[in-house]
Amino acid sequence: MNEGKWLNKKVSRREMLKMTGVGVVGVAIGATGLGGAMKVMGYDVLEVVSDNPLSKNKVNFYGKYQSGIATPAQKHVYFASLNVLFDTPEKLKQLFQKWTPMIVRLMNGEQIDEMSSNSYVPPVDTGEAEGLNANNLTITVGVGPSLFKKLNIEHIKPKELEDLPHFPKDQLQEAYTGGDICIQACADDPQVAFHAVRNLVRQASGQVVIHWAQAGFNSFPEGGGTPRNLFAFKDGTVNPKTDEEFKEVVWCDSGWMKNGTYLIVRKIQMHLETWDRTSLKDQETTFGRYRDSGAPIGKMDEFDDFDIEEKDENGNYIIPEISHVHLARKSGAKILRRSFSYASGIVDKTGAHDAGLLFISFQKSPKQFITIQNSLGRMDKLNEYITHRGSAIFACFPGVKEGGYLGETLFKAL
Repeated sequence: MNEGKWLNKKVSRREMLKMTGVGVVGVAIGATGLGGAMKVMGYDVLEVVSDNPLSKNKVNFYGKYQSGIATPAQKHVYFASLNVLFDTPEKLKQLFQKWTPMIVRLMNGEQIDEMSSNSYVPPVDTGEAEGLNANNLTITVGVGPSLFKKLNIEHIKPKELEDLPHFPKDQLQEAYTGGDICIQACADDPQVAFHAVRNLVRQASGQVVIHWAQAGFNSFPEGGGTPRNLFAFKDGTVNPKTDEEFKEVVWCDSGWMKNGTYLIVRKIQMHLETWDRTSLKDQETTFGRYRDSGAPIGKMDEFDDFDIEEKDENGNYIIPEISHVHLARKSGAKILRRSFSYASGIVDKTGAHDAGLLFISFQKSPKQFITIQNSLGRMDKLNEYITHRGSAIFACFPGVKEGGYLGETLFKAL
């Protein structure tokens, strides 16, 4: 793909406006508008917004990896799966060039663009996050397998980027499955996370539509620690922690996906009414951990290692062989879990809670998740209490260098 000519300098918004002033010859603002890329004297010029080190509760946008993956989990998520309304890779490139400076501003705790002095037009930013600071906002963007077919660029689609296979007990609903692009906005304030997705989608009006979306939350114990899911068990205990573990488990190491990763999201309904009638002993047998401490059965501490083959004096597995922990460990695969609980009212037909887990995992290969899920299979005792309702997979780009834009490595591969 022809990348065109690039002006090798950072261009601020003010400089861009000067360049588009009266008397400048050969200036054309592309379909992306002000905020993204434009042509100046035949050169493509990308607006550059810097991370603001003075922003309160700020996570940097620029870096080797996208934020919202290795970043410590926040309290809230707003996850959106989008479908595109165009059919050329150039339109996708323009969209990501437009979004990039907006995302930096959002993560700075700022509005997506400068306000217009004209009060007779809609405000550029919807405004509901005004005065809330950055709240550790992270925005992670990925692309799904369906996008490559729509844009006729399947020759650069990673071979592993395929819709997940059907797993036992899946009862997936189309309304919560798939998508061309995902935006994962995480923050310590729910309105900040929602505001980010709302404004990015609004600025892409006519180019994308929301296919499905889900808000979620985490509650952390005082002093920090692993959050609990709605079954009251700690969720995310066994996660990579060191750079070496992340390199082994999370980050891709080749092609345009180098330093990127695969995001898998599953909307899992938890049947709380059934769970609430289950004895504590059966609950702990289901997970293979003690509820209060989070420790593996037979151990004292949440982070104690364990051997799933260990048996008691009667020859029984100490950690039951049908427990979630036993079967997941038996698979031998590892992933990064970054999940959130959700509560969306009630199921109309039954009056039961429409609540559960927005399971999100990151892995350098989807095979890691598939291996674990197949190991759980039909034996997992947890299946009695959950139903998988939604599912999607996305390839998340590597991080962005200042002066670059989201997905740049993908377009260089065309």
